[in-house]
Parts: sequence; structure tokens; C-alpha cells
Amino acid sequence: MLMMERVKLDQNKVKGRFIYHFFKRTLDIVASACALIILSPLFLVLAILIKHEDGGPAFYSQERIGKDGKPFKMYKFRSMIVNADQMVDQLEDQNEIDGAMFKIKDDPRITKIGHTIRKYSLDELPQLWNVLIGDMYLVGPRPPLPTEVEKYTDYDLQRLSVIPGCTGLWQVTKRNDADFDEMVELDIEYINNSGFFYDLGIIFRTIGVMIHPNGAC
Repeated sequence: MLMMERVKLDQNKVKGRFIYHFFKRTLDIVASACALIILSPLFLVLAILIKHEDGGPAFYSQERIGKDGKPFKMYKFRSMIVNADQMVDQLEDQNEIDGAMFKIKDDPRITKIGHTIRKYSLDELPQLWNVLIGDMYLVGPRPPLPTEVEKYTDYDLQRLSVIPGCTGLWQVTKRNDADFDEMVELDIEYINNSGFFYDLGIIFRTIGVMIHPNGAC
């Protein structure tokens, strides 16, 4: 059986394009700063609810890999029990995704409030800070874990050719229904088609997905 030819990364979409990146970064700074101010009351409410459930910290930081393999701290609202990272090895046999990614749809580590904030992607809101300081873009491939990158093929490493984002093409299409290979293909498709108005379209579609979730856990 012949395998379909995989999407190839357009290097012209990675290098140069200074005007596009200037407007993309300008939009990110303005949008993330305004959103952090406007959403600050929601941040406070969510932090109180998370803290109240089990007494653990409201925020969670995790090392992720950005452009060209550069590590950085990514921030989220904590949606899992405090020792969730230490339980990955115990749950490895329940991983539902092939390839360099770990995900369980009905993950037993998720807290009660965690299910709600994940459903509407509210746990991702602190990444607006990562956008403001330049670690991430609003739109781009999701930043992987170091342990995931260790398993990447040369083809998969193309995801790291650009600055990672809070949302992207696969989040507004297949979201949790995408397997690892599909996610990589969609990320490369995004990079090949990236543009200012294309990014705006994904941002508006992301808002729609947050209001009407399409496969959240």
C-alpha cells in the first residue's frame, strides 16, 4: 500500500517576511496586554476556585520547547492534581495518541474545576503573559514538552521552525480528535499558509471554539 506524500515545509514561510512578523508581533502585544487587563477579574475568580478545591497553587508552569529548540516556561491555570507530572509513567499504557505525545481523553488527574476550565480552554489564558513577553505568538504550533521532542523525527522537528502559539490550525479544526501525525501535518500546513489575515481568521475561530467546544476533554 502506497503512503501519501507528506506536506513539505515552505522555507520561504520561515525565513524573512519581516512586514508580516512586525504586524503579527504588534497585534500580539496589543491584544495580549488588553486581554490581560480586561480578563483580570476572571483570572482572580478562577484562581480562587482552583485554590479552594484542593488548596494547591492556582497557576502551573511547565518547561516547553520553542523556536529552534529553545526552552521556556509556559504558564497555565492548574487543571490537574498537584502531583500530576509524577503520574505520567503510571498512565503511559492509557495513552490514546500514537507518536510523540501523551494524552488521555478522560484523564483521571484532572480536577473538578479542571474539567470546566479545560472544556472552554480557560486554563490556557495565562499564556497571554507568554505572548506579551515574546515566548509565544497568539497563533502558531503548540509548544511541545522536552520529552516529546526527544522522540521527534526530522519531519516532526519542522514544527519548531517558528515561534509557538496559544492556538493554531489543528485546535480550530480537529482539536483533541487529531492524532500526532495529523497535528504535525496541520501545523506545517499552517506555516505554509501563514499570513496576517489567516492568523486573524484562526483567532476568531478560536473564540468560537471556546464558546462552543469541539472535542475538549
